[in-house]
Amino acid sequence: MSKVIKLGIAKKSNQKIEEVKKVELLSGKGIVDDRHFNENNDVKNQITLIESENIDYYNDKFKTNYSYLEFRRNVVTKGIRLNDLVGTKLLIGDIEVRAHDLCRPCKHLEETLRGKDIIKEFIRKGGLRCEILKSGTIKLGDKIKTI
Repeated sequence: MSKVIKLGIAKKSNQKIEEVKKVELLSGKGIVDDRHFNENNDVKNQITLIESENIDYYNDKFKTNYSYLEFRRNVVTKGIRLNDLVGTKLLIGDIEVRAHDLCRPCKHLEETLRGKDIIKEFIRKGGLRCEILKSGTIKLGDKIKTI
């Protein structure tokens, strides 16, 4: 069963991602208190997801120990292949989102982590950028499914 295993927000850009137990989402705006929350927000900036399995693979391959939230995504998942879901709707707990684009890693992330080949390794494994279609709350352990 696919589920949420970590949640994180940063109140300001370039600030460390803070781990939280739940997040409040507002349709069309983003995650309350997150750096990307905005009135009439771009559909690709509202919420991001990443697979824990891809981070585990990287840590194993390069003998590193990066935490899931160091990759600066809001929702860390387990048991779901996100790349296959661009253009589809997901239900995360009771929240409905639409996956619009892959979330590619940036030079800033690679420099911040000082990791080997972060951009190369996560170019197709960096997660999803999603639009929030239904407001509500996501909690740790919430199930994820396609609709």
